[in-house]
Amino acid sequence: MTTEELKSIFKQRFGNEGVVYTSPGRVNLIGEHTDYNGGFVFPGAIDKGIYACIRLNGTDKVRAYSIDYNGYSKFGIKEDDKPNEAWARYIFGVCREIQKRGYKVQGFDAVFFGNVPLGAGMSSSAALESTFAFALNDLLNLGIDKFELARIGQSTEHNYCGVKCGIMDQFASIFGKAGHLMRLNCATMEFEYFPFNPKGYKVVLLDTVVKHELASSAYNKRRESCENACAHIAAKHPEVKYLSDATMKMLDEVKNEISAEDYMRAKYVIGEKQRVLDVCDALGKGDYETVGDRMYGTHYGMSKLYEVSCEELDYLNHIAKECGVTGSRVMGGGFGGCTINLVKEELYDRFIATAKEKFAAKFGHEPKVYDVVISDGARRVIS
Repeated sequence: MTTEELKSIFKQRFGNEGVVYTSPGRVNLIGEHTDYNGGFVFPGAIDKGIYACIRLNGTDKVRAYSIDYNGYSKFGIKEDDKPNEAWARYIFGVCREIQKRGYKVQGFDAVFFGNVPLGAGMSSSAALESTFAFALNDLLNLGIDKFELARIGQSTEHNYCGVKCGIMDQFASIFGKAGHLMRLNCATMEFEYFPFNPKGYKVVLLDTVVKHELASSAYNKRRESCENACAHIAAKHPEVKYLSDATMKMLDEVKNEISAEDYMRAKYVIGEKQRVLDVCDALGKGDYETVGDRMYGTHYGMSKLYEVSCEELDYLNHIAKECGVTGSRVMGGGFGGCTINLVKEELYDRFIATAKEKFAAKFGHEPKVYDVVISDGARRVIS
């Protein structure tokens, strides 16, 4: 769907012209399960996102239509006005979180759609929150800074959608910059842009189209392992606030005090911090072979040490290695979802064909394929 078609649907439904805003989904090149350990993440906004046509309506009510869900919702913006529709709660939550920060929100009309694949780990929910937070900030001239817009999206997830997420997804959606990845320190919120325009390469996601059910309980268990290892290290090294502050030497000092499982989890996290820094250095030199090597290192760590991969993801990673793909790893929390792959253009067609054929033969269906381009963050669409 084009933005002109979106504007046309808005006019048919509400009788007026609206303004179009968009915010992207994201990928994370490297730095997985490091956010809650105070480490680095390395996301980038992508060329797929949420598009919304919006107009203030002069009332205290929101009227919203979702093209993707073919659903309409009308609700107020007071705390007890929470809508029944799950998708509408994201919009309602953004309104409420802006109000909690002392800003006045007015009613508005909105029609929106998305081209971020759902359930593929590209953060469609963060894109939705960021679109409406950015739009209301702009339309109402609220003057909220970008960091706070990202926090508004995160708080919406926590308080209105029941997801205790980190800040990375909303941060990437708001701060995205075409041709650049962002290294974010999740402990301090300091960040830096790194050029990422790998000539002769493509970034492609292969979606297993599976999600294994143990993900949430296993996530919590791994978080507990990391916190336990960190507590033992901090007892000897009080300067260690997060596991990412620790070194392998510090971890080895407490190896006999913690379980073998806790040790493995912590070993992965500490190693992942160094891999992110290695990738930053490599990108500065245009050294994509090192970038790819560290991606494979992350996959190995997530599969064998953190144990959040699955047979389908490991198989796609194996095929990538067989086909000479520069870098490949599981992207996201694990237990299903996508691999992210850095592929030389001359190998791309053969890799995709081989992956589809071999994966289908083994698992009964082909993986979905998503090419991604690193793009700008939340913005008003000028047409």
